[in-house]
Amino acid sequence: MINSFQMEKNDFLHSDIDGFFHTDFYGANHPNNPNFLYKLKNDPHHNWTTHDLASAASDFRRVILSDLPQILRQVAPSILTVCIVPRAKAEAVYRPDQLLFKSTLKDSVRSLPGFQDGVNFIVRHTNTRTTHLRKPVQDFENDGRMPYAGIAIDTCDFSHQISGRDILLVDDVYTKTVNIDEDMVQALFKNGAKSVVFYAVGKTARRL
Repeated sequence: MINSFQMEKNDFLHSDIDGFFHTDFYGANHPNNPNFLYKLKNDPHHNWTTHDLASAASDFRRVILSDLPQILRQVAPSILTVCIVPRAKAEAVYRPDQLLFKSTLKDSVRSLPGFQDGVNFIVRHTNTRTTHLRKPVQDFENDGRMPYAGIAIDTCDFSHQISGRDILLVDDVYTKTVNIDEDMVQALFKNGAKSVVFYAVGKTARRL
């Protein structure tokens, strides 16, 4: 059964919106963590094999095919256009095997009734800081600004096709204090979205 939460309004987001997630995200050392998400990013400090990447894509596809129909049954729109929160750096920086989250989502959505493919409706053109990297990574410059209100508008291109649509915005991991997702939701409204619902595979668990 899919999990739900409320994405609360703040300086980045002007109104509460409905959010959903597949599982708690604890970190790589936890036995129940969705570690396939790391492989879909395929960051340069890992050495994943082709088999590792294919297995991760398969795991993600199973999650999407299970969760998205559940979301559709719980929200008012009969059709949702699926958009994705782009990675932190400009899209041209990444190899195709570092955009597996995006390509797998795109492929999966095409097979789901009630959903439209809007995965390419948001494209990042300017680097931002990768917030999940706590330590320096060899041969990787973590440049760009940290999240601020309006960073999505400033660093991404938004398709005119967003206007008037009911959007399901997808990200890999949601962390309440980061505000990347809140800012992206607000940017969708500024670009004319009729409604926005949010979904993440993992939601960062509260530290007790």
